Amino acid sequence: MQGDLEWGSIPALVDSAADRFGDREAVVDGNVRVTYTELRDRVRRAAAAAIAAGVGKGDRVGVWAPNSLDWMVAALGALTAGGVVVPMNTRYKGAEAKYVLAKTHARLLFVSGTFLGSSYVAMLRQAAGGAAEGRPFADLPDLGRVVVLADTAPDDCVSWADFLAGGEGIPAAEVDARKASVAPDDTGDIIFTSGTTGAPKGVMTTQAQTLRVFDTWASVVGVTEGDRYLVVSPFFHTFGYKAGIIASLIKGATLIPQAVFDADATMALIQQEKVTVLPGAPTIYTSLLDAVAREGASGYDLSSLRLAVTGAAAVPLSLVTRMAEELGFDSVLTAYGLTESCGTATMCRQGDSAETISSTSGRAIPGVEVITADADGKPTAVGESGEVWVRGYNVMTGYFEDAEETAKAVDADGWLHTGDVGVLDEQGNLRITDRIKDMFIVGGFNAYPAEIESVLAGHPAISEAAVVGVPDARMGEVGKAYLLLRPGAEATADEIITFCRREMANYKVPRTVEFVTELPRNPGGKVLKFELRARAAEEAARR
Repeated sequence: MQGDLEWGSIPALVDSAADRFGDREAVVDGNVRVTYTELRDRVRRAAAAAIAAGVGKGDRVGVWAPNSLDWMVAALGALTAGGVVVPMNTRYKGAEAKYVLAKTHARLLFVSGTFLGSSYVAMLRQAAGGAAEGRPFADLPDLGRVVVLADTAPDDCVSWADFLAGGEGIPAAEVDARKASVAPDDTGDIIFTSGTTGAPKGVMTTQAQTLRVFDTWASVVGVTEGDRYLVVSPFFHTFGYKAGIIASLIKGATLIPQAVFDADATMALIQQEKVTVLPGAPTIYTSLLDAVAREGASGYDLSSLRLAVTGAAAVPLSLVTRMAEELGFDSVLTAYGLTESCGTATMCRQGDSAETISSTSGRAIPGVEVITADADGKPTAVGESGEVWVRGYNVMTGYFEDAEETAKAVDADGWLHTGDVGVLDEQGNLRITDRIKDMFIVGGFNAYPAEIESVLAGHPAISEAAVVGVPDARMGEVGKAYLLLRPGAEATADEIITFCRREMANYKVPRTVEFVTELPRNPGGKVLKFELRARAAEEAARR
């Protein structure tokens, strides 16, 4: 698998990037600017400190912090020391963080100080128990050290500066030896699923999988040396870590991490840093478009924007068009993947028609197979919907210490059963229509929320739509639409329902409409449909 790679491991990629790009800016984080050579030096120092802290080959290292240069250095340093990175969701509470750390037997944790008003150390200390006996984190016996990515730290932790100082006695030759021991087939990271349908599962992928997939990704979308790449997707997510950090190291782009997405702050960064590349979830672009529409927001200079890459169950044509026309992107591409497929399975290509880019997620990446299958596991014909299956070098090696769930997700023939519903056209372009679990049945007809949402997004007053199935005494289930309006727009429920009756079959038309000011989302920007279904059920019970 690794025969076509220039780099056998991610630590080797860090060295290669320094050799190739030297004094070019690697990262801009606030007032801090570091070159590729300086980044390598910082990573080596962090690796020495990790070795001094007892991290051995294959030990798991958690990183629980927002996007920053320090996040990158900590993670890449842990990898250089032979560790396995476990990126952790910044919205976790203490019990959720404890679960991930305990599940992976993490040896070391890098953690933020206070973020979004929460002390991560305090939350973890409370959840992990033992503080009353003077033994903080007692329920995490494998956790040898907690490093706070700040200038100061509580007594039971160590500050970032003190941690780095602890590695000063490690010889450079020892760092080199540890780096050289990292092999292409070694596990590089364990990224946990959202856990919306059960306990989160740790997806394992190798060094070679990550390098090969994101070398392909960066080449296909057109990231080039000198691009200025704003990363708003969180680093704990594949789209932030791998399509962001790894792709930039491969191509020599300047990476600009943003800790928390804010539309005005993002536009200010685009103007200040002359950002050219801005991938993200569809909601990122919707928020930017809404901000541009507000009085005064259009004063930002966004003319440097060149490339956008997005993907979701459905990306409305209207959104793709507006991204080009109102935000000024020269190229808007869509792609499809999931954590279990190393983040990528299909991609549109530069030169694809506007219709292909707006209506599909492109074709399988080289070396990967994508089919759709019916409930009996038989491939469906071109144009017929079925569950999307993926097979190839990008499929995870498994869920960490969970053979049973791994066997459910990846069959004996190596096919990953994604749980997504899609349609393939004659050219192999994939159109995702929905998640199997989100489908609802109206009087015997299958209704797919993403299809309905795509139509709703075409209404001039609607900024974003989320549709769920709710119980109905006569039809079994019917649709309910939660809608965000564009700034300054007005609409009534009757108007929206009349619009839907003109645009779609009657069984697909939402029976009720609710206008909201926000939708519940996970940190990756995806709408949490289970929360909307629960909200609708509570409303029905009250009635």
